[in-house]
Amino acid sequence: MVLVLAIGDLHIPHRAPDLPAKFKSMLVTGKIQHIICTGNLCIKEVHDYLKSLCPSLNVTRGEYDEDSRYPETKTLTIGQFKLGLCHGHQIVPWGDLDSLAMLQRQLDVGILISGHTHQLKAYKHEGGVVINPGSATGAYSSITYDANPSFVLMDVDGLRVVVYVYELIDGEVKVDKIDFKKTAAATTLPAQ
Repeated sequence: MVLVLAIGDLHIPHRAPDLPAKFKSMLVTGKIQHIICTGNLCIKEVHDYLKSLCPSLNVTRGEYDEDSRYPETKTLTIGQFKLGLCHGHQIVPWGDLDSLAMLQRQLDVGILISGHTHQLKAYKHEGGVVINPGSATGAYSSITYDANPSFVLMDVDGLRVVVYVYELIDGEVKVDKIDFKKTAAATTLPAQ
C-alpha cells in the first residue's frame, strides 16, 4: 500500500493565509509516501512545508508560482499506475473533460491529476481516472468564489487504487471515495 496526496491551488499567502487547521492535523509526517501538487503554492515556504510532510514531492507550475523551475507537465509511476500531472491553466476550456482526456492520452497515463479550476472532481473516464483535488485552502478563482477546501488521498495497492476525496464543509471534513481497478491485461506489454 502506497499513500499519495494530491493537492493544489493553495494560493498562500495571496488568497488564503494557510491550510485549514483540520487539514493540517490530518496531514502528518511519515504517513504519506508521495505528494503530487498541481501548483499555485505561490511561495517557497509552502513548498518547504509539503516537503517536510514527505520528501517525494512532485509539483507542476501554476501561473502564480514564484518558482519557474516547476515543469508544465510531469509523469511518474507509482506501483502499477502511471500518473500524469499538470496545473490545468493550459487546458482549454478550463476543466473540460474531453480536453483533459486528450492530455491523458498524450501523456499515456491511467490517472491524470489537474487543478486550476479550484473545483473538486474525481471520476472514472475512458478506462482511467481524472482527478482535480480542488483548492486545499478554498481559495477563490475566476471560476468559483465559494469553493470548499479539499484534497485527495490515493491508496495505491497492486492493480487497485482507492481515491479518497476530503472536503471541508461547514467546519467538518467529509470523505467520499472512488475505487478503481486496473485490468491485468492493461499491465502487460504486447508480444513482439
